[in-house]
Amino acid sequence: MSSIVLGVTGASGQPLAVRALKLLLENEKSIDLILSKGAYSVWSSENNIKIPIDTEKQKSFWSDFLEVNTQRLICHKWNETSATIASGSYKTDGMVIVPCTMGKIGRIANGYGQDLIERAADVHLKEQRKLVISPRESPFSLIHLRNMCQLSEAGAQIIPCIPSWYSNPNTLNEMIDFMVVRLFDTFGYELKEINRWNGKK
Repeated sequence: MSSIVLGVTGASGQPLAVRALKLLLENEKSIDLILSKGAYSVWSSENNIKIPIDTEKQKSFWSDFLEVNTQRLICHKWNETSATIASGSYKTDGMVIVPCTMGKIGRIANGYGQDLIERAADVHLKEQRKLVISPRESPFSLIHLRNMCQLSEAGAQIIPCIPSWYSNPNTLNEMIDFMVVRLFDTFGYELKEINRWNGKK
């Protein structure tokens, strides 16, 4: 069974990545997870939680934190450029990077594979597999827009996590679920039932 690669960078918006990880595992998807070096710092500063860098300890952390079976989860270190997902011969359904910093977008758009997230993204582009990037920045500068345009032309999908109001969310969690589910619609995954637009009533 092919896996989905989930990259998490050091941008604000970590709850989106956490919810994606939980929903994927609950739906028995196999996941290759990479947290960037910056993501560890964001968790420490915003949540006062230190995620273990050791991959086996991190797997146990997610099992406890998410209260979910992590048997299908493989954790990778950000600098593990010899990992399976750094090679095109390793089959995947695709890759999602959420949230994605503009620094990561710039390096991926220009072919710089300095860490495992960037290398794995480059692999997905060259193998013409699905690469979904969810940028986290506002406002976008012209450089940001050009980098995203370059990635789109190379085959990536740019899907910012934008909430919907037509779904009538009652809580922040419902809004997060809607955005996360929409991220994975492109893979044909049915992670959770959400209120979709059905036209005017």
